[in-house]
Amino acid sequence: MLSNRQLLILQAIINGYIKSAEPVGSRSISQEKSISYSPATIRNEMADLEELGFLEKTHSSSGRVPSEKGYRHYVDHLLLPHHFSKNEVTNMKSLFEQKILEADQAVKHSATILSELTSYVSIVLGPKMFDAKLKSIQVIPLREDAAVAILVTDTGHVENKAVSLPAGLSSSDLEKMVNILNEKLSGVPLYLLEQKMATEITVLMKQHIDNYAEALLFAEDTLKKSSNEKVYYGGKTNLLNQPEFKDITKVKSLYELFEKEDMMHELLKPNKSGLSIRIGQENENAAFEHCSIISATYSFNGRAVGTIGIVGPKRMEYPKVISLIQHISHDLEDILKNLYRTDA
Repeated sequence: MLSNRQLLILQAIINGYIKSAEPVGSRSISQEKSISYSPATIRNEMADLEELGFLEKTHSSSGRVPSEKGYRHYVDHLLLPHHFSKNEVTNMKSLFEQKILEADQAVKHSATILSELTSYVSIVLGPKMFDAKLKSIQVIPLREDAAVAILVTDTGHVENKAVSLPAGLSSSDLEKMVNILNEKLSGVPLYLLEQKMATEITVLMKQHIDNYAEALLFAEDTLKKSSNEKVYYGGKTNLLNQPEFKDITKVKSLYELFEKEDMMHELLKPNKSGLSIRIGQENENAAFEHCSIISATYSFNGRAVGTIGIVGPKRMEYPKVISLIQHISHDLEDILKNLYRTDA
């Protein structure tokens, strides 16, 4: 159990290191307005905190830097509320001021705002597809043999798919097929579409469509769902401005992982509601051992459908990032409610 004096000194060291990225010494701590202890007393406490594993000493300085244990204690017990600046409030309000027509647009915009306000990398998972329900489908012919299928879900996800039109499917049959799909599948969870296609839809197509076999195959191919959410990034190059990432090896491993959307999805998937803060080795991936990842789920119709997160150095501004993520995740929920009102 740390004493009040140790807690105050640990908090001052971490705050100082977050601002400067330089080891913090006893003299600079003693000059803080909130600290009334002598440099000698502070040095003794710093030595004890190092022995307890909350601080580490660098090779080139008598100052200390926080350890992962120190950051964890800081995050769990010492965070102070963040007060947004006028600029931050203005940028967050812009999420509502823009005319947003679909969830993907809101997700992209929130990723941009987060990266701009934090100077870190933002990662946002688009609305979760597996639990979503089909809202509507359109098929727009481009040529005799090609079309674009537009699928919209109740979570606001919009997917445009290039599809091949069967040679034996007339425009009349195509229109009937789309009408049947919208009438019978609107409101059906995506994971139940295949079952519906094999029963009710097959029967209706046999009754109303001349070339029903071609129409059925085309519909099944069109409705195949994406396996994962889309992953959106903001400020991918921001990490290059952080002192911790001057080592090109660290940066390369991170950016290679950013390109693997399936792994990023697994890392940030919305498996539970609430805030998650993972520091360094807590991320269980060597590429993120020098990073902290803060994320929060956002919900629609009572279920978590996506994740909004920030990747930055372990020396990140935790109070600010946590407040921003919580604020913008709530904004996304409100936007989804306004865009896609359903009875689900």
